[in-house]
Amino acid sequence: MTQLADQTAPPVSRPTEPQVLQRPAPIRTRREQLRNVMPEIWSIMRPRKWLLLFGLILLIINRASGLVLPLSTKVLIDKVMIARHGYLLLPLVGGVLLATAIQAITAFALAQSLSKSAWELITDLRIQIQAHIGRLPIAFYDANRTGVLVSRIMSDVEGVRNLMGTGLMEFLGGTLTALMSLGVLISISFKMTIVATLIMVGFTLALRKVFGTIRPIYHERAKIYGDVTGRLTESLGGVRVVKGYRAEARESAVFAGGVRRLLANIMRSITAISFMSVSSTVVVGLIGALVMFIGTREYLGHELTIGQYGAYAVFLAYLIAPAFQVVSVGTQLTEAIAGLDRTRELLAEAEEDDDPRRTYIIPPGGLIGEVRFEDLHFAYHADKPVLRGVSFIAPPGTVTALVGPSGSGKSTIISLITAFHNPDSGKILLDGIDLTTIELGSYRSHLGVVLQESFLFDGTIRDNVAFSRPDAREEEILEAARIARVDEFATRFPEGYDTIVGERGVKLSGGQRQRISIARAILADPRILILDEATSSLDSESEALIQEGLSYLMRGRTTFVIAHRLSTIRRADQILVIDSGMVQERGTHAELLSARGQYYDLYTRQYAFESNLFLAPGEGDTQPEEERDQAAGLKGPSLSQALRGRLN
Repeated sequence: MTQLADQTAPPVSRPTEPQVLQRPAPIRTRREQLRNVMPEIWSIMRPRKWLLLFGLILLIINRASGLVLPLSTKVLIDKVMIARHGYLLLPLVGGVLLATAIQAITAFALAQSLSKSAWELITDLRIQIQAHIGRLPIAFYDANRTGVLVSRIMSDVEGVRNLMGTGLMEFLGGTLTALMSLGVLISISFKMTIVATLIMVGFTLALRKVFGTIRPIYHERAKIYGDVTGRLTESLGGVRVVKGYRAEARESAVFAGGVRRLLANIMRSITAISFMSVSSTVVVGLIGALVMFIGTREYLGHELTIGQYGAYAVFLAYLIAPAFQVVSVGTQLTEAIAGLDRTRELLAEAEEDDDPRRTYIIPPGGLIGEVRFEDLHFAYHADKPVLRGVSFIAPPGTVTALVGPSGSGKSTIISLITAFHNPDSGKILLDGIDLTTIELGSYRSHLGVVLQESFLFDGTIRDNVAFSRPDAREEEILEAARIARVDEFATRFPEGYDTIVGERGVKLSGGQRQRISIARAILADPRILILDEATSSLDSESEALIQEGLSYLMRGRTTFVIAHRLSTIRRADQILVIDSGMVQERGTHAELLSARGQYYDLYTRQYAFESNLFLAPGEGDTQPEEERDQAAGLKGPSLSQALRGRLN
């Protein structure tokens, strides 16, 4: 047994903290957003540039054929009806029908090609974002709520379809139609067109100011929506805790407050949108009245024919409607760019394996399993050290137990062994190789973890056992289940190993879930095993069954055990007593009891507590030290006898 002196951690430089996604980002202008996200837009567009070019050609054909009908109005009125050239009627109708067919075919081709491609793009982006998030360090998950991440994966990329699909085509198509119509209108009446254009330009400038008001509202809405969905996800996932504390009304109130904030945000945007709608109605009416006035005067002055006036009225509609549509779609494109900007920020988060030092790949079967801590210091926050000068060796195939009070640093040591965090100073050596230089995938394939709360997926018992090795043979899965005693309850279900366990395994008891977790670790056949409070929440009968599976699992593997029940670690090869971030004592169970230090106090107090669990309050609250020493397996005089001898 060795006592370690306190050591002061040297100053360390902290790595960049992961971005907290729910923190509101500064609202950028449209130009800034576009400039920042243009490389990402181009990277999306580039593989599909030929499809976009094909779509642009189809779009030009589609919009040009759409103008045949209004163009035919002038010929129909002036030549066929007034001049009574009946022979022109059939060719005119035939041309309109042909143009309509071309318009329909090109519209269908556009919808099929671009819309499907846009949804394929969204699917690819979702897959890319989810895969990237899965490779981010644990610190990122600690800083961001699950519901917010789900919203980022599923919602932020939705607007991208407007960059690639119908939104972009509607924007370009509306622009083309408006420009074509403007050219025809100028050729018919320059005076009326100038008046109508000036009114529409004024209206557009006013709309830009309105959009400047709406943009931060939409930005805030995305944050509120993420907060609401995040809390709702947590509430549904913790429904047993909610019901256990009769907190249904409180959770309903929290959710109601969130959706009311969302409603208030929507109401503000509706006011702005309503203003735009009213303004557009006024603009259309004003332009219509002026065209009616000027057009009639030009007709009476023989500057305009009836056919030209009718064609002008139709083309004016073709100008105004696309212009309003362009404004509307422009808002959607702005939102799409904002969503893509947020997606780009998420994809910019550094992955675990991005560290250029992680180049060493453990060959298959090449891990012996020696773990060595050398003067290791670590802190989650620079001014609050958690581990201070921790040093120990875990030889291959041995069991190292970590004991100590809550908050002493035991779980942090485990997190460092699993490479969830990197030390600030000092080293963790794996078979003599610095763990920070090892590629994480090749390392973690040799790890097995059994936690206090066994996480099961909503699938079958077989699926959950095979999660650690999806390619395992059926007989290997069943053998692992047999060793962990999973077969004892699985075979009692009508569906056997095909029984659905429910979300987080809610259809099974705690002991059953834990046995599946142990079977999963057995199937993984790890060289390094971590047992973090693997039996602390179980009853005695379940613990006895599970201890057999754990004993098999620990055989020949380098094992680290955290347990509050000190009875479960008596057979450990070494026990480390952790307190205040340092190893205060080390040794075997017998050595530490003989030393009568912190471990002795922990063990004897816990033994007295467990022995008196079923006594009435105040009954048998104390235990003679002789009995405690005998229970601990110590021989010779007790501590009380030794003290009495010294006093005498």
